Amino acid sequence: MTLSQQYDSLLLDLDGTVWAGGAAIDWAVDSIKQAGLPSVYVTNNASRGPQEVADKLNGIGLDVAATDVLTSAQAAITLAESVLEPGDPVYVVGAPSFKDLVTSAGYRVVDSADENPKVVLHGHFTETGWHQLSEAALAIRGGATYLATNLDTTLPMERGLHVGNGSMVAAVTSATGVTPASAGKPGPTMFHQAASGLQSQRPLVVGDRLNTDIAGGVAAKMDVLHVLTGVSGPLELIEAPAEQRPTYIGEDLRALSEFGANLVPGPQGGFTARVDGNDILLLAGDEGATSVQALRTVLNVAWAMNEPPEFIRPMSAQAEAATAQWW
Repeated sequence: MTLSQQYDSLLLDLDGTVWAGGAAIDWAVDSIKQAGLPSVYVTNNASRGPQEVADKLNGIGLDVAATDVLTSAQAAITLAESVLEPGDPVYVVGAPSFKDLVTSAGYRVVDSADENPKVVLHGHFTETGWHQLSEAALAIRGGATYLATNLDTTLPMERGLHVGNGSMVAAVTSATGVTPASAGKPGPTMFHQAASGLQSQRPLVVGDRLNTDIAGGVAAKMDVLHVLTGVSGPLELIEAPAEQRPTYIGEDLRALSEFGANLVPGPQGGFTARVDGNDILLLAGDEGATSVQALRTVLNVAWAMNEPPEFIRPMSAQAEAATAQWW
């Protein structure tokens, strides 16, 4: 049975999983289509509204409606409901689409801390600058509740890792001493909301970042597929704490069509691994064995250790070739 056949829905991250900067990651679109499962795209990126995200996904060849998208901006507005009344003033650090969502929710978007906003909502927007961050800081010092869509410090783009919302939030926190609550991943709420919308009983979470996608799926008590196409690579997986360990590890979204049993940590590809002091020795390996097979072999041992290994020591030519691809 393939991995996708074991589940009734997919809860998919976007940046680093489906696309990088809006360009489809290799094999992602075909793999999602072939899985044929109801899907929700659960993204921490609040710079685009659900319809704009859906349009861009349709543009790379997927069939997506706005209702198939759940952004951290939507989650942040839900989080703010506990402290807001209809018509309350809100200062938004974020994209015009985020402001539109706040207005549609029945709140009044203001442009200055002088208007005494009750809440500051902070989401990713490429045009955010000193003025917006300063207004947010002034509002927070004036008593506004500070809420962030997410705390991702980086954002995967075509050229590499760009500055993420968490890095911008850090500037405001440095100026005010206030750390905001975060509405997005790694909290479990977005995953529960997405699964509920699909009436899914057995969803599979798919993502690329351990401290958001994977941690959120684990917190939601759902099975998780980690793909090696984005932020967190093999070395981060080896050192991952229990709350950030995925159920499955795939090279990319083609893993959805592989047998699930082959994607879990364990000896494979002819590799074996054992502990030697504080290190792990990776031995043997079949001709043509892959780096991800070596990784799953090592993870089976590393995740049973009390502390992460100090070194992974390849003990064969195949192990040397496989681990060389981890860096």
